[in-house]
Amino acid sequence: MVNLRVLLDVSEYAAEIYYNSKTGERCHARFPEGYINDVNYGGSVKALAFILNNECCVSIDKTIKLISELTDGRLKISKGMVNGLAREFSLKSDDEKKALFDSLMQKPVLHTDNTNARCNGSSRFVFVVAAPDGTAQYYFRENKGHAGIKGTPVALNQSAIFIHDHDTTFYNYGSGHQECLAHILRYCKDSIQNEPDRKWNKKMYKLLEEMIHYRNGIDETQGFDERTVEEFEKRYDSILEEAGEEYEYIPPSKYYREGYNLYRRMVKYRSAHLLFLHDMEVPHNNNLAERLLRAYKRKQNQVMSFRSDESIDYLCQSMSMLLSMRKESDSGIYDSVSKIFDRQKADRAT
Repeated sequence: MVNLRVLLDVSEYAAEIYYNSKTGERCHARFPEGYINDVNYGGSVKALAFILNNECCVSIDKTIKLISELTDGRLKISKGMVNGLAREFSLKSDDEKKALFDSLMQKPVLHTDNTNARCNGSSRFVFVVAAPDGTAQYYFRENKGHAGIKGTPVALNQSAIFIHDHDTTFYNYGSGHQECLAHILRYCKDSIQNEPDRKWNKKMYKLLEEMIHYRNGIDETQGFDERTVEEFEKRYDSILEEAGEEYEYIPPSKYYREGYNLYRRMVKYRSAHLLFLHDMEVPHNNNLAERLLRAYKRKQNQVMSFRSDESIDYLCQSMSMLLSMRKESDSGIYDSVSKIFDRQKADRAT
């Protein structure tokens, strides 16, 4: 039989106040560091509220209600306190965030992607940069394009190979690129459904599946078989030549040009579709970045719309730290978060 018990631990400090009748000054003994307000919350309380609200996507009202019910109504925290936890957590974890950024700057392969965010009805963007080992950081930006990736490892780590979903901005950075083939497979299937008379899309879909299956079955100690890779590349080029002939003989419909656009894209960015057959560290898809962005989207759906850009920025910083702590912490994320909240920050009342 396993049960869970929640105990409320309250420490009260009191000091006599002395009044100087001549100068009018009042003084008292110093309270312990961190005891600033009449009621102060320790790291354990803040960590629980912070994790519920920012990682589990529980609303502020329900977070307050749950903590109150767990303590039989004796602990009733304010909305403002819960709302400010992401900011406080971010300010107290600057050293860890810098170390996380430095780690990403050393990675030879990085996944990257972005998604829309909402702030007071305006469109904003959240970028994610992640290494295959799970190390990742979120970045809030007001714009996409070059302004969006400024200051991120995408713009600064020029030696890295980037895995992305054909955002052409990324092609201006890094030492190599691999497009997500999961998207290419979907586009091929869409072309098959909308252009059933064409043959190249079916052949390309089959070839991509064969290449991915071959790559997944490779023994890393032996590496790639050059003859097999060369054969794949020849078939890739041959299918695209066939696609060009098909579209020259029967031009694409003005109502559906996605198949033709895919053909032109696969010709122009050939190396970005086949790099995973030459480098064992390069995966064939960008699923890691997309999974990480879904974590933000869940929070966005719960919030509906943030009130300020700073709120999204602090959330992104907090989510980056939570990912890192889950990956590296031995004591558990709750204890790790509690210890960060118990740190004292000179410019922030706790």
